[in-house]
Amino acid sequence: MAPGSALIPRPVGSPSGAEALRFRFALPARPASAAGARRLTRDRLAVWKLRDDLRDTAALIVSELVTNAVVHTASALVVCELRRLDHLLRIAVQDQGRLSGGPKLRASSDDEHGRGLFLVDALSQAWGSHDAEDASGRVVWSELAHGAGQPC
Repeated sequence: MAPGSALIPRPVGSPSGAEALRFRFALPARPASAAGARRLTRDRLAVWKLRDDLRDTAALIVSELVTNAVVHTASALVVCELRRLDHLLRIAVQDQGRLSGGPKLRASSDDEHGRGLFLVDALSQAWGSHDAEDASGRVVWSELAHGAGQPC
């Protein structure tokens, strides 16, 4: 992805009525895109002045979700969205090819594949998936508390 091709963040309404920030970017559905997604995530969260540990956690989650979209779907493109709400960071990754029933935790974390969602589950305050609004794929999301008003 060429530098500067990520979309510009813009304020959006949050459920509490306060202003939120949103940053969306699209990457080709290739294994190398996970590294680009980590970089873009860390960079944006630094601009939003979120803590280093939260940046690292969010970057790991984004990387796992992008990797799952690349490995387990027939997508050409993966779209990532970061939303900073009052006390919550919401991460969403949308693919273009649906898995039957959506992503699932494997029975064992010993499997070479499938550990990513164990990490997402362990690191997230909440996570889940749903069909994309336009029915073009799945959205897998994760939420992290960020403690607005506390030192970042």
